[in-house]
Amino acid sequence: MATSKNSSAEIINEVEKAPPNHPDPVTPSGIEVPVVVGPDMIDFSKLEQPGAYPFTRGIFENGFRGRLWTIRQYSGFGTAEESNERYKFLLDQGQTGLSVALDLPTQCGYDPTDSMARAEVGKVGVSLSNLGEVERLFKGIDVGGISTSFTINGTASIIYAMYCAVADKQGVDRNKLTGTIQNDILKEYVARGTWIFPVKPSMRLIADTILFSNKHTPRFNAISIAGAHVRDAGCTAVEEMGYTLANGLAYTDELIRRGGDVEKFARRLSFFFYVHMDFFEEICKFRAGRRLWAKLMNERYGVEDPKAQMFRFGVVCGGSSLIGSQPHNNIVRVGTETMAAVLGGAQSIFTCAFDEAFQIPTEHSAEIALRTQQIIAHESGIARTVDPLGGSYYVEWLTDQMEKGMMSVIEEIEKYGGVEKAVEDGWLQMKIAKRASERKQAADSGKTVIVGQNYFRRDDQTEEVGEVFKLDPMATARVIEKHEKNRETRDSSLVEKSLVALENAASNDKNNIMPYLIDCCHAYATVGEMVSTLKNQWGEFQEPVRL
Repeated sequence: MATSKNSSAEIINEVEKAPPNHPDPVTPSGIEVPVVVGPDMIDFSKLEQPGAYPFTRGIFENGFRGRLWTIRQYSGFGTAEESNERYKFLLDQGQTGLSVALDLPTQCGYDPTDSMARAEVGKVGVSLSNLGEVERLFKGIDVGGISTSFTINGTASIIYAMYCAVADKQGVDRNKLTGTIQNDILKEYVARGTWIFPVKPSMRLIADTILFSNKHTPRFNAISIAGAHVRDAGCTAVEEMGYTLANGLAYTDELIRRGGDVEKFARRLSFFFYVHMDFFEEICKFRAGRRLWAKLMNERYGVEDPKAQMFRFGVVCGGSSLIGSQPHNNIVRVGTETMAAVLGGAQSIFTCAFDEAFQIPTEHSAEIALRTQQIIAHESGIARTVDPLGGSYYVEWLTDQMEKGMMSVIEEIEKYGGVEKAVEDGWLQMKIAKRASERKQAADSGKTVIVGQNYFRRDDQTEEVGEVFKLDPMATARVIEKHEKNRETRDSSLVEKSLVALENAASNDKNNIMPYLIDCCHAYATVGEMVSTLKNQWGEFQEPVRL
Protein backbone atom coordinates (compact mmCIF):
# COMPACT_ATOMS: atom_id res chain seq x y z
CA MET A 1 0.00 0.00 0.00
CA ALA A 2 1.37 3.44 -0.88
CA THR A 3 2.26 5.66 2.03
CA SER A 4 1.79 9.40 2.35
CA LYS A 5 4.86 11.50 1.70
CA ASN A 6 4.33 13.08 5.13
CA SER A 7 3.72 9.88 7.08
CA SER A 8 4.90 9.76 10.72
CA ALA A 9 7.63 7.23 9.87
CA GLU A 10 9.06 9.43 7.10
CA ILE A 11 8.94 12.54 9.30
CA ILE A 12 10.83 10.76 12.08
CA ASN A 13 13.46 9.46 9.65
CA GLU A 14 13.91 12.99 8.31
CA VAL A 15 14.26 14.74 11.70
CA GLU A 16 16.74 12.12 12.89
CA LYS A 17 19.18 13.42 10.30
CA ALA A 18 19.41 16.92 11.81
CA PRO A 19 18.78 17.07 15.55
CA PRO A 20 18.66 20.61 16.93
CA ASN A 21 21.81 21.92 18.59
CA HIS A 22 20.09 24.64 20.66
CA PRO A 23 17.00 24.66 22.91
CA ASP A 24 13.67 26.06 21.78
CA PRO A 25 13.30 29.57 23.30
CA VAL A 26 9.56 28.93 23.80
CA THR A 27 8.32 26.71 26.64
CA PRO A 28 5.78 23.93 25.96
CA SER A 29 3.08 26.32 27.26
CA GLY A 30 4.00 28.86 24.58
CA ILE A 31 5.86 31.31 26.85
CA GLU A 32 8.76 32.99 25.04
CA VAL A 33 11.78 33.03 27.34
CA PRO A 34 14.28 35.92 27.26
CA VAL A 35 17.95 35.08 26.82
CA VAL A 36 18.55 36.64 30.24
CA VAL A 37 16.05 37.55 32.95
CA GLY A 38 17.23 40.45 35.11
CA PRO A 39 16.12 42.02 38.41
CA ASP A 40 14.31 44.83 36.59
CA MET A 41 11.83 42.21 35.31
CA ILE A 42 10.83 41.02 38.80
CA ASP A 43 8.67 42.57 41.51
CA PHE A 44 10.43 41.23 44.57
CA SER A 45 7.90 42.91 46.87
CA LYS A 46 5.57 40.00 46.07
CA LEU A 47 8.07 37.42 47.31
CA GLU A 48 6.67 36.51 50.71
CA GLN A 49 8.13 34.07 53.23
CA PRO A 50 7.22 30.36 53.03
CA GLY A 51 4.06 29.56 54.95
CA ALA A 52 2.64 33.07 54.43
CA TYR A 53 -0.20 34.14 52.11
CA PRO A 54 -0.36 33.70 49.14
CA PHE A 55 2.04 30.76 49.67
CA THR A 56 4.11 31.13 46.47
CA ARG A 57 7.11 29.68 48.31
CA GLY A 58 5.21 26.86 50.00
CA ILE A 59 2.43 26.24 52.49
CA PHE A 60 4.77 25.32 55.37
CA GLU A 61 7.26 27.76 56.84
CA ASN A 62 9.82 25.01 57.39
CA GLY A 63 9.13 23.08 54.17
CA PHE A 64 10.42 19.51 54.27
CA ARG A 65 12.58 20.25 57.30
CA GLY A 66 9.57 19.44 59.46
CA ARG A 67 8.42 16.38 57.51
CA LEU A 68 9.22 14.85 54.15
CA TRP A 69 6.57 14.41 51.51
CA THR A 70 4.56 11.17 51.59
CA ILE A 71 6.40 8.59 49.48
CA ARG A 72 3.96 6.44 47.52
CA GLN A 73 3.98 3.96 44.66
CA TYR A 74 0.87 3.55 42.52
CA SER A 75 0.11 -0.16 42.58
CA GLY A 76 -2.66 -2.68 42.19
CA PHE A 77 -3.36 -5.59 39.86
CA GLY A 78 -5.23 -8.85 39.58
CA THR A 79 -6.78 -10.07 42.79
CA ALA A 80 -6.95 -8.36 46.16
CA GLU A 81 -4.60 -11.01 47.56
CA GLU A 82 -1.91 -10.30 44.93
CA SER A 83 -2.11 -6.55 45.49
CA ASN A 84 -1.99 -7.05 49.26
CA GLU A 85 1.28 -8.92 48.82
CA ARG A 86 2.75 -6.09 46.67
CA TYR A 87 1.66 -3.46 49.23
CA LYS A 88 3.37 -5.31 52.05
CA PHE A 89 6.55 -5.57 49.94
CA LEU A 90 6.55 -1.81 49.25
CA LEU A 91 5.86 -0.94 52.89
CA ASP A 92 8.74 -3.21 53.92
CA GLN A 93 11.00 -1.27 51.50
CA GLY A 94 10.24 2.07 53.15
CA GLN A 95 7.14 3.33 51.34
CA THR A 96 5.14 5.61 53.65
CA GLY A 97 1.73 5.57 51.97
CA LEU A 98 -0.36 3.33 49.72
CA SER A 99 -1.75 4.33 46.33
CA VAL A 100 -4.37 1.91 45.05
CA ALA A 101 -4.90 1.32 41.33
CA LEU A 102 -8.37 -0.02 40.48
CA ASP A 103 -9.24 -2.07 37.41
CA LEU A 104 -11.54 -0.61 34.75
CA PRO A 105 -14.66 -2.60 35.72
CA THR A 106 -14.43 -1.23 39.26
CA GLN A 107 -13.79 2.29 37.94
CA CYS A 108 -16.74 2.15 35.56
CA GLY A 109 -19.22 0.50 37.93
CA TYR A 110 -19.38 -3.04 36.55
CA ASP A 111 -19.18 -6.28 38.49
CA PRO A 112 -16.56 -8.77 37.23
CA THR A 113 -19.29 -11.12 35.97
CA ASP A 114 -20.73 -8.46 33.65
CA SER A 115 -20.12 -9.14 29.95
CA MET A 116 -18.68 -5.62 29.66
CA ALA A 117 -16.11 -6.38 32.35
CA ARG A 118 -14.66 -9.86 31.93
CA ALA A 119 -11.89 -8.95 29.48
CA GLU A 120 -10.59 -6.19 31.81
CA VAL A 121 -10.81 -7.78 35.26
CA GLY A 122 -7.60 -7.04 37.20
CA LYS A 123 -5.74 -5.76 34.12
CA VAL A 124 -4.86 -2.14 35.01
CA GLY A 125 -5.56 -2.36 38.71
CA VAL A 126 -7.06 -4.50 41.43
CA SER A 127 -10.65 -5.76 41.20
CA LEU A 128 -12.78 -4.58 44.15
CA SER A 129 -16.40 -5.49 43.61
CA ASN A 130 -17.55 -5.74 47.24
CA LEU A 131 -16.47 -5.20 50.84
CA GLY A 132 -15.02 -8.70 51.10
CA GLU A 133 -12.42 -7.85 48.47
CA VAL A 134 -11.46 -4.64 50.29
CA GLU A 135 -11.05 -6.64 53.50
CA ARG A 136 -8.65 -8.96 51.65
CA LEU A 137 -6.80 -5.99 50.12
CA PHE A 138 -6.00 -4.57 53.56
CA LYS A 139 -5.54 -7.84 55.42
CA GLY A 140 -2.68 -7.37 57.88
CA ILE A 141 -2.51 -3.62 57.12
CA ASP A 142 -3.81 -1.19 59.75
CA VAL A 143 -5.94 1.32 57.83
CA GLY A 144 -5.75 3.66 60.81
CA GLY A 145 -1.96 3.73 60.65
CA ILE A 146 -1.34 4.24 56.93
CA SER A 147 -2.29 6.96 54.45
CA THR A 148 -4.12 5.46 51.47
CA SER A 149 -4.83 7.09 48.13
CA PHE A 150 -7.42 5.71 45.68
CA THR A 151 -7.29 6.75 42.03
CA ILE A 152 -11.02 6.41 41.41
CA ASN A 153 -13.68 8.81 40.13
CA GLY A 154 -16.99 7.48 38.77
CA THR A 155 -17.33 5.08 41.71
CA ALA A 156 -15.21 7.08 44.18
CA SER A 157 -18.03 7.47 46.70
CA ILE A 158 -18.55 3.69 46.73
CA ILE A 159 -14.85 2.92 47.23
CA TYR A 160 -14.72 5.54 49.99
CA ALA A 161 -17.78 3.90 51.57
CA MET A 162 -15.98 0.54 51.44
CA TYR A 163 -12.90 2.09 53.09
CA CYS A 164 -15.06 3.44 55.92
CA ALA A 165 -16.71 0.03 56.22
CA VAL A 166 -13.38 -1.83 56.32
CA ALA A 167 -12.26 0.55 59.07
CA ASP A 168 -15.41 -0.41 60.96
CA LYS A 169 -14.56 -4.10 60.43
CA GLN A 170 -11.01 -3.57 61.74
CA GLY A 171 -12.31 -1.66 64.75
CA VAL A 172 -10.58 1.54 63.60
CA ASP A 173 -12.26 4.84 64.47
CA ARG A 174 -13.14 6.57 61.20
CA ASN A 175 -11.61 9.84 62.37
CA LYS A 176 -8.19 8.13 62.23
CA LEU A 177 -8.43 7.50 58.50
CA THR A 178 -5.97 9.48 56.37
CA GLY A 179 -5.51 9.52 52.62
CA THR A 180 -7.35 10.64 49.51
CA ILE A 181 -9.89 9.58 46.95
CA GLN A 182 -9.51 11.31 43.61
CA ASN A 183 -13.27 11.80 43.14
CA ASP A 184 -12.85 14.44 40.39
CA ILE A 185 -15.52 13.67 37.82
CA LEU A 186 -15.25 16.88 35.78
CA LYS A 187 -11.88 15.95 34.32
CA GLU A 188 -13.19 12.43 33.57
CA TYR A 189 -15.72 13.90 31.14
CA VAL A 190 -13.01 15.73 29.21
CA ALA A 191 -9.89 13.60 29.49
CA ARG A 192 -10.22 10.07 30.79
CA GLY A 193 -13.72 8.64 30.32
CA THR A 194 -14.64 6.71 33.48
CA TRP A 195 -17.77 8.79 33.97
CA ILE A 196 -21.09 7.09 34.74
CA PHE A 197 -23.81 9.57 35.73
CA PRO A 198 -24.78 12.95 34.21
CA VAL A 199 -22.94 16.06 35.40
CA LYS A 200 -25.44 17.40 37.94
CA PRO A 201 -26.01 14.19 39.97
CA SER A 202 -22.28 13.52 39.79
CA MET A 203 -21.60 16.93 41.32
CA ARG A 204 -24.16 16.16 44.03
CA LEU A 205 -22.44 12.85 44.78
CA ILE A 206 -19.05 14.55 45.12
CA ALA A 207 -20.50 17.22 47.42
CA ASP A 208 -22.11 14.47 49.55
CA THR A 209 -18.76 12.71 49.84
CA ILE A 210 -16.86 15.84 50.89
CA LEU A 211 -19.49 17.02 53.39
CA PHE A 212 -19.72 13.55 54.95
CA SER A 213 -15.94 13.26 55.15
CA ASN A 214 -15.57 16.68 56.81
CA LYS A 215 -17.72 15.37 59.66
CA HIS A 216 -16.81 11.69 59.94
CA THR A 217 -13.27 11.34 58.52
CA PRO A 218 -11.85 14.83 59.12
CA ARG A 219 -8.25 13.83 58.30
CA PHE A 220 -9.20 12.27 54.96
CA ASN A 221 -9.23 14.18 51.65
CA ALA A 222 -12.51 13.32 49.92
CA ILE A 223 -11.40 14.91 46.65
CA SER A 224 -8.16 15.35 44.75
CA ILE A 225 -8.90 17.79 41.96
CA ALA A 226 -6.76 16.40 39.18
CA GLY A 227 -4.95 18.14 36.38
CA ALA A 228 -2.93 15.01 35.69
CA HIS A 229 -5.21 13.49 33.11
CA VAL A 230 -5.97 16.63 31.12
CA ARG A 231 -2.21 17.08 30.88
CA ASP A 232 -1.69 13.56 29.62
CA ALA A 233 -4.60 14.11 27.23
CA GLY A 234 -2.62 16.90 25.55
CA CYS A 235 -2.86 20.14 27.55
CA THR A 236 0.05 22.44 28.30
CA ALA A 237 1.21 23.02 31.88
CA VAL A 238 -0.60 26.37 32.00
CA GLU A 239 -3.83 24.84 30.71
CA GLU A 240 -3.50 21.89 33.08
CA MET A 241 -3.40 24.19 36.08
CA GLY A 242 -6.00 26.60 34.67
CA TYR A 243 -8.55 23.84 33.98
CA THR A 244 -7.87 22.25 37.34
CA LEU A 245 -8.39 25.44 39.31
CA ALA A 246 -11.56 26.12 37.29
CA ASN A 247 -12.83 22.68 38.32
CA GLY A 248 -11.91 23.46 41.91
CA LEU A 249 -14.01 26.63 41.75
CA ALA A 250 -16.95 24.63 40.33
CA TYR A 251 -16.78 22.15 43.22
CA THR A 252 -16.50 25.04 45.69
CA ASP A 253 -19.63 26.65 44.24
CA GLU A 254 -21.54 23.35 44.44
CA LEU A 255 -20.51 22.79 48.05
CA ILE A 256 -21.60 26.30 49.01
CA ARG A 257 -24.91 25.70 47.22
CA ARG A 258 -25.35 22.57 49.34
CA GLY A 259 -24.84 24.60 52.51
CA GLY A 260 -21.17 23.81 53.07
CA ASP A 261 -18.96 26.18 55.05
CA VAL A 262 -16.13 27.18 52.72
CA GLU A 263 -13.86 28.01 55.67
CA LYS A 264 -14.24 24.38 56.74
CA PHE A 265 -14.46 22.27 53.58
CA ALA A 266 -11.70 24.17 51.75
CA ARG A 267 -9.23 22.90 54.36
CA ARG A 268 -9.63 19.37 52.92
CA LEU A 269 -9.60 20.18 49.20
CA SER A 270 -6.50 18.73 47.58
CA PHE A 271 -5.05 18.61 44.08
CA PHE A 272 -3.20 16.11 41.89
CA PHE A 273 -0.92 16.55 38.88
CA TYR A 274 1.50 14.81 36.56
CA VAL A 275 5.01 16.20 36.37
CA HIS A 276 6.42 16.43 32.86
CA MET A 277 9.91 17.07 31.59
CA ASP A 278 10.26 20.86 31.24
CA PHE A 279 12.02 21.26 34.59
CA PHE A 280 11.51 24.96 35.32
CA GLU A 281 8.04 25.16 33.84
CA GLU A 282 6.90 22.35 36.14
CA ILE A 283 8.39 24.00 39.23
CA CYS A 284 6.81 27.34 38.35
CA LYS A 285 3.49 25.65 37.55
CA PHE A 286 3.18 24.61 41.18
CA ARG A 287 4.40 27.92 42.58
CA ALA A 288 1.95 29.87 40.39
CA GLY A 289 -0.95 27.51 41.04
CA ARG A 290 -0.39 27.68 44.79
CA ARG A 291 -0.40 31.49 44.72
CA LEU A 292 -3.41 31.78 42.41
CA TRP A 293 -5.57 29.34 44.41
CA ALA A 294 -4.90 31.25 47.64
CA LYS A 295 -5.89 34.50 45.95
CA LEU A 296 -9.08 32.98 44.50
CA MET A 297 -10.11 31.58 47.88
CA ASN A 298 -9.46 34.90 49.58
CA GLU A 299 -10.69 37.39 46.98
CA ARG A 300 -13.62 35.43 45.50
CA TYR A 301 -14.97 33.68 48.59
CA GLY A 302 -13.63 35.80 51.42
CA VAL A 303 -11.74 32.88 52.97
CA GLU A 304 -9.56 34.12 55.83
CA ASP A 305 -8.38 30.87 57.45
CA PRO A 306 -4.85 30.27 56.08
CA LYS A 307 -5.40 26.50 56.09
CA ALA A 308 -8.46 26.94 53.89
CA GLN A 309 -6.40 29.03 51.45
CA MET A 310 -3.67 26.42 51.11
CA PHE A 311 -3.09 24.57 47.87
CA ARG A 312 -2.14 21.04 48.93
CA PHE A 313 -1.16 18.70 46.12
CA GLY A 314 0.28 15.33 45.20
CA VAL A 315 1.95 14.34 41.96
CA VAL A 316 2.86 11.45 39.73
CA CYS A 317 6.30 11.63 38.14
CA GLY A 318 5.83 9.83 34.86
CA GLY A 319 2.75 9.17 32.76
CA SER A 320 2.69 10.11 29.10
CA SER A 321 6.22 11.53 29.40
CA LEU A 322 7.51 7.93 29.60
CA ILE A 323 8.09 6.06 26.33
CA GLY A 324 8.44 2.43 25.36
CA SER A 325 11.58 2.76 23.25
CA GLN A 326 14.88 2.71 25.17
CA PRO A 327 12.83 2.30 28.39
CA HIS A 328 15.76 2.62 30.82
CA ASN A 329 15.94 6.30 29.81
CA ASN A 330 12.71 6.64 31.77
CA ILE A 331 14.66 6.27 35.01
CA VAL A 332 16.38 9.59 34.19
CA ARG A 333 13.05 11.18 33.25
CA VAL A 334 11.43 10.13 36.52
CA GLY A 335 14.43 11.38 38.51
CA THR A 336 14.27 14.78 36.78
CA GLU A 337 10.53 15.05 37.35
CA THR A 338 10.87 14.05 41.00
CA MET A 339 13.34 16.86 41.60
CA ALA A 340 10.91 19.30 39.98
CA ALA A 341 8.12 18.03 42.24
CA VAL A 342 10.25 18.49 45.36
CA LEU A 343 11.40 21.96 44.30
CA GLY A 344 7.77 22.82 43.53
CA GLY A 345 6.73 21.80 47.06
CA ALA A 346 4.58 18.66 46.57
CA GLN A 347 3.06 17.03 49.65
CA SER A 348 2.84 13.55 48.13
CA ILE A 349 4.85 11.99 45.31
CA PHE A 350 4.32 8.82 43.26
CA THR A 351 7.17 7.79 40.97
CA CYS A 352 6.41 5.67 37.91
CA ALA A 353 8.54 2.65 37.14
CA PHE A 354 10.62 2.73 33.97
CA ASP A 355 8.62 -0.11 32.39
CA GLU A 356 5.23 1.44 33.07
CA ALA A 357 4.98 2.66 29.48
CA PHE A 358 4.24 -0.91 28.36
CA GLN A 359 3.48 -3.17 31.33
CA ILE A 360 2.46 -3.39 34.99
CA PRO A 361 5.69 -2.70 36.92
CA THR A 362 7.63 -5.62 38.30
CA GLU A 363 8.92 -5.65 41.88
CA HIS A 364 12.37 -4.77 40.50
CA SER A 365 11.22 -1.73 38.52
CA ALA A 366 8.88 -0.58 41.31
CA GLU A 367 11.79 -0.73 43.75
CA ILE A 368 13.97 1.45 41.47
CA ALA A 369 11.15 4.01 41.31
CA LEU A 370 10.83 3.98 45.09
CA ARG A 371 14.61 4.30 45.55
CA THR A 372 14.55 7.33 43.22
CA GLN A 373 12.46 9.23 45.76
CA GLN A 374 14.56 8.02 48.68
CA ILE A 375 17.83 9.08 47.02
CA ILE A 376 16.46 12.54 46.28
CA ALA A 377 15.02 12.84 49.80
CA HIS A 378 18.08 11.67 51.70
CA GLU A 379 21.11 12.23 49.45
CA SER A 380 20.50 15.17 47.10
CA GLY A 381 20.13 17.91 49.74
CA ILE A 382 17.45 19.77 47.75
CA ALA A 383 14.92 19.31 50.56
CA ARG A 384 17.27 20.89 53.10
CA THR A 385 15.90 24.43 52.74
CA VAL A 386 12.50 25.80 51.75
CA ASP A 387 11.98 26.85 48.12
CA PRO A 388 15.70 26.86 47.27
CA LEU A 389 15.00 28.39 43.84
CA GLY A 390 12.98 31.26 45.30
CA GLY A 391 14.49 34.59 44.29
CA SER A 392 15.92 33.26 41.04
CA TYR A 393 15.20 35.91 38.42
CA TYR A 394 14.08 33.29 35.92
CA VAL A 395 11.96 31.27 38.35
CA GLU A 396 10.15 34.35 39.68
CA TRP A 397 9.60 35.73 36.17
CA LEU A 398 8.30 32.42 34.85
CA THR A 399 6.04 31.97 37.88
CA ASP A 400 4.45 35.36 37.12
CA GLN A 401 3.99 34.51 33.43
CA MET A 402 2.37 31.19 34.22
CA GLU A 403 0.00 32.71 36.77
CA LYS A 404 -1.21 35.21 34.16
CA GLY A 405 -1.74 32.39 31.66
CA MET A 406 -3.67 30.27 34.18
CA MET A 407 -5.99 33.13 35.04
CA SER A 408 -6.65 33.69 31.33
CA VAL A 409 -7.70 30.03 31.00
CA ILE A 410 -10.10 30.37 33.96
CA GLU A 411 -11.59 33.59 32.57
CA GLU A 412 -12.13 31.96 29.16
CA ILE A 413 -14.09 29.10 30.74
CA GLU A 414 -16.16 31.48 32.86
CA LYS A 415 -16.92 33.63 29.80
CA TYR A 416 -18.23 30.51 28.04
CA GLY A 417 -20.61 29.80 30.93
CA GLY A 418 -18.62 27.75 33.42
CA VAL A 419 -17.11 24.28 33.58
CA GLU A 420 -20.37 22.34 33.76
CA LYS A 421 -21.77 23.99 30.61
CA ALA A 422 -18.41 23.60 28.83
CA VAL A 423 -18.45 19.86 29.61
CA GLU A 424 -22.12 19.28 28.77
CA ASP A 425 -21.68 21.07 25.42
CA GLY A 426 -18.43 19.27 24.60
CA TRP A 427 -16.61 22.61 24.21
CA LEU A 428 -13.86 21.76 26.68
CA GLN A 429 -13.40 18.27 25.25
CA MET A 430 -12.85 19.76 21.80
CA LYS A 431 -10.25 22.26 23.04
CA ILE A 432 -8.25 19.48 24.70
CA ALA A 433 -8.53 17.25 21.62
CA LYS A 434 -7.14 20.02 19.41
CA ARG A 435 -4.24 20.59 21.80
CA ALA A 436 -3.49 16.84 21.81
CA SER A 437 -3.33 16.88 18.02
CA GLU A 438 -0.87 19.79 18.13
CA ARG A 439 1.32 17.95 20.64
CA LYS A 440 1.35 14.83 18.48
CA GLN A 441 2.29 16.83 15.39
CA ALA A 442 5.12 18.55 17.28
CA ALA A 443 6.57 15.17 18.28
CA ASP A 444 6.16 13.68 14.80
CA SER A 445 7.79 16.68 13.10
CA GLY A 446 10.69 16.78 15.54
CA LYS A 447 9.80 20.22 16.89
CA THR A 448 9.55 18.56 20.31
CA VAL A 449 12.65 16.49 21.03
CA ILE A 450 12.01 13.08 22.60
CA VAL A 451 15.28 11.23 23.08
CA GLY A 452 15.12 7.68 21.77
CA GLN A 453 11.83 8.26 19.99
CA ASN A 454 12.23 10.96 17.34
CA TYR A 455 15.95 11.70 17.87
CA PHE A 456 18.98 9.68 18.91
CA ARG A 457 17.43 6.39 17.89
CA ARG A 458 19.46 3.30 17.14
CA ASP A 459 19.03 1.12 14.12
CA ASP A 460 18.14 -1.68 16.50
CA GLN A 461 15.76 -0.23 19.08
CA THR A 462 15.37 -3.56 20.87
CA GLU A 463 16.45 -3.19 24.48
CA GLU A 464 16.55 -5.78 27.22
CA VAL A 465 14.11 -4.61 29.89
CA GLY A 466 14.87 -7.33 32.40
CA GLU A 467 12.01 -8.96 34.26
CA VAL A 468 8.70 -9.07 32.41
CA PHE A 469 5.52 -8.80 34.47
CA LYS A 470 3.08 -11.62 33.83
CA LEU A 471 -0.47 -11.40 35.12
CA ASP A 472 -1.73 -14.71 36.48
CA PRO A 473 -4.03 -16.07 33.72
CA MET A 474 -6.29 -17.55 36.40
CA ALA A 475 -6.74 -14.25 38.24
CA THR A 476 -10.03 -13.42 36.50
CA ALA A 477 -11.45 -16.83 37.28
CA ARG A 478 -10.54 -16.44 40.96
CA VAL A 479 -12.09 -12.97 41.13
CA ILE A 480 -15.32 -14.25 39.59
CA GLU A 481 -15.38 -17.26 41.90
CA LYS A 482 -15.06 -15.02 44.97
CA HIS A 483 -17.68 -12.66 43.59
CA GLU A 484 -20.18 -15.49 43.13
CA LYS A 485 -19.45 -16.86 46.60
CA ASN A 486 -20.14 -13.41 48.07
CA ARG A 487 -23.56 -13.37 46.41
CA GLU A 488 -24.34 -16.87 47.67
CA THR A 489 -23.31 -16.36 51.30
CA ARG A 490 -24.55 -12.84 52.05
CA ASP A 491 -27.95 -11.98 53.52
CA SER A 492 -30.03 -11.26 50.39
CA SER A 493 -32.83 -9.58 52.32
CA LEU A 494 -30.33 -7.18 53.91
CA VAL A 495 -28.86 -6.40 50.49
CA GLU A 496 -32.30 -5.69 49.04
CA LYS A 497 -33.27 -3.50 51.98
CA SER A 498 -30.07 -1.44 51.72
CA LEU A 499 -30.42 -0.95 47.94
CA VAL A 500 -34.04 0.18 48.25
CA ALA A 501 -32.99 2.70 50.91
CA LEU A 502 -30.19 3.90 48.61
CA GLU A 503 -32.59 4.45 45.70
CA ASN A 504 -35.05 6.34 47.89
CA ALA A 505 -32.24 8.56 49.18
CA ALA A 506 -31.03 9.25 45.63
CA SER A 507 -34.48 10.51 44.63
CA ASN A 508 -34.14 13.56 46.90
CA ASP A 509 -31.03 15.72 46.63
CA LYS A 510 -31.50 16.94 50.21
CA ASN A 511 -30.27 13.52 51.38
CA ASN A 512 -26.59 12.77 51.78
CA ILE A 513 -25.94 9.51 49.92
CA MET A 514 -22.88 8.39 51.90
CA PRO A 515 -24.56 6.70 54.94
CA TYR A 516 -26.72 4.66 52.56
CA LEU A 517 -23.70 3.57 50.50
CA ILE A 518 -21.88 2.49 53.67
CA ASP A 519 -24.93 0.44 54.71
CA CYS A 520 -24.92 -1.21 51.26
CA CYS A 521 -21.22 -2.05 51.66
CA HIS A 522 -21.79 -3.61 55.09
CA ALA A 523 -24.52 -5.73 53.51
CA TYR A 524 -21.97 -6.85 50.87
CA ALA A 525 -23.89 -5.30 48.00
CA THR A 526 -21.68 -5.10 44.94
CA VAL A 527 -20.34 -2.11 43.04
CA GLY A 528 -22.50 -3.04 40.04
CA GLU A 529 -25.63 -3.29 42.17
CA MET A 530 -25.08 0.11 43.80
CA VAL A 531 -24.31 1.77 40.46
CA SER A 532 -27.37 0.22 38.79
CA THR A 533 -29.54 1.46 41.65
CA LEU A 534 -28.27 5.02 41.22
CA LYS A 535 -28.66 4.79 37.42
CA ASN A 536 -32.35 4.05 37.98
CA GLN A 537 -32.69 7.51 39.48
CA TRP A 538 -30.11 9.54 37.60
CA GLY A 539 -29.53 7.90 34.22
CA GLU A 540 -26.17 7.98 32.41
CA PHE A 541 -24.04 10.73 30.89
CA GLN A 542 -24.35 11.00 27.12
CA GLU A 543 -21.11 12.22 25.61
CA PRO A 544 -21.66 15.23 23.33
CA VAL A 545 -20.31 15.08 19.78
CA ARG A 546 -18.82 18.22 18.26
CA LEU A 547 -17.49 18.39 14.73
